[in-house]
Amino acid sequence: MRWTPGGRSPNLEDRRSMGGGMGRGLGIGGTVVVLALSLLFGRNLFNDLGVEPGVAATEAPMSTADSAAEETEVQFISFVLDDVQKTWAGILPNYGARFHPARLVLFRSSTDSGCGLAESVMGPFYCPLDERVYLDLGFFDELKQRFGASGDFAQAYVLAHELGHHVQHLLGTDSRVRQLQESNPSDASQLSVRLELQADCYAGVWAHSTDQRRLLQQGDVDEALNAASAVGDDRIQRRTTGRINVDSFTHGSAAQRSEWFKRGFESGDPRSCSTL
Repeated sequence: MRWTPGGRSPNLEDRRSMGGGMGRGLGIGGTVVVLALSLLFGRNLFNDLGVEPGVAATEAPMSTADSAAEETEVQFISFVLDDVQKTWAGILPNYGARFHPARLVLFRSSTDSGCGLAESVMGPFYCPLDERVYLDLGFFDELKQRFGASGDFAQAYVLAHELGHHVQHLLGTDSRVRQLQESNPSDASQLSVRLELQADCYAGVWAHSTDQRRLLQQGDVDEALNAASAVGDDRIQRRTTGRINVDSFTHGSAAQRSEWFKRGFESGDPRSCSTL
């Protein structure tokens, strides 16, 4: 992706120097269901259920050298953060909605969020209660090494997906889904999947805008599609448990996630993202 280095977004909060306890053991797949429910109900269900996402271990604050080594990546994520939000600020008024930006919190190991304790093992997530995206940059190493999804546009897809949840929040989609889940508990998982697939489609809408502005380079779309597939529920379940249970899906299959990203990318129109 073509981008301009050299700055940080005013909507970036860098908490990496604070350190914290790292949750280890379950990884992305082991916490995805409980995390999804925690975000939907607005509280930390790991604590409520007495479930530990991993064994806590003391982690020292990030050193100056480590921080400097990640600076290029931080500036890239900052560029994407601003670009995605600028794009939606131009789109949403056409649909009768006002846009205001979310904030991105970079942390290491763990930090507090409006939805409870944010830990690295949870992966990136958007908290609607404080309108922030939480991200440990180490997730991108896991995405590359464990799931085979590398490249800068794979990273951009992840952030654009989480900011897609912010768009849903501003449109009131997430609150409507919560109401439907409360009135139809048996449909809760499927409704969660539809919400996540719409966020994938919204990420594709943003990617379409980058293509129109000639920011995309050869291979970028393939990187995003590969990342979307890599974090499909079926891929994660097969890797972590050796089995696939469709009834427990919360984000959608690899095929669904890549298909909905592609739909948003090809249309560039949020109206094509009607998963609900």
